[in-house]
Amino acid sequence: MGAAITGIGAHRPALRPDNLAIAERIGSSDDWIRERSGIVTRGAAGPEETVVEMGVMAAGKALAAAGVDASQVGLVLLATCSMPGPLPGGAPEIAARLGAAAAGATDIGAGCAGFTYGISLAADTVRAGTAEHVLVIGSERLLDLVDHDDRGTAFLFGDGGGAAVVSRSAVDAIGPVVWAHDGEQHARLTIHGTPPRLAMEGRAIYRWATTSLPGLCRRAVAEADLELSDLAAFVPHQANLRITESVVATLGLGPEVVVARDIVDSGNTSAASVPLALARLLELGEVGSGDAVLLAGFGAGLTAAAQVVLVP
Repeated sequence: MGAAITGIGAHRPALRPDNLAIAERIGSSDDWIRERSGIVTRGAAGPEETVVEMGVMAAGKALAAAGVDASQVGLVLLATCSMPGPLPGGAPEIAARLGAAAAGATDIGAGCAGFTYGISLAADTVRAGTAEHVLVIGSERLLDLVDHDDRGTAFLFGDGGGAAVVSRSAVDAIGPVVWAHDGEQHARLTIHGTPPRLAMEGRAIYRWATTSLPGLCRRAVAEADLELSDLAAFVPHQANLRITESVVATLGLGPEVVVARDIVDSGNTSAASVPLALARLLELGEVGSGDAVLLAGFGAGLTAAAQVVLVP
């Protein structure tokens, strides 16, 4: 029994603030923000676009793409770090809103790596025969948590939601996960205080990501019995365009491998960034059915996970 992604969905807020207002508030410029992050604009959720609402919207599109009714879903996993409080989680409400009445439902707290962790957990659940279909969602309202006067983080983040349906398949189309952590650096990215605010040591995370990710990615490709040259695309967590470009250069990926750069238009959306970026490549026709794509999530914890999947 194998597992495959059978549908992808995305929800992008209509409001797309550019860098100008942010730059003025932090005493910066559009050029300065682009140089340090690659970001030009980002999604900003409206009052009605809660973590749950964006998750429902993205998940509904993923189910439609997969041709799966919500009543067939056996498990709903929500990767997020931006619910209004620690309890309740958002997954049960999403499951109820969708009509997944028979599904289990729980949140995943792996930060920006949450979606890739979720894909692995979903694949193993399907392979074990526990569920025929699993819904994996990444949804975030990070702009609620940003200190808009913090020159180091005010420009980095955005809101949005993405989802994937993982289903039982005759062909195993989700490669073995390779995951990692560096818990000794757990304080590098936190959400704390009253009101809660996101705090990040950007330079330390940059060093960790650019030195750790290439090895993680190579291992994930090897576990899938592939070579880097076999990949059609690379979809890393959209943390910062400088991180992406550094990892691409270290891996030596050629121009034949499409690299997701959704960060430019969406900002860093944490657990939502990988499904949003994959959905964008599908929308643009830059990847097609059966293409091998390397997914890599990394962030708070510090945690990371990578796997090769075949595009539905």
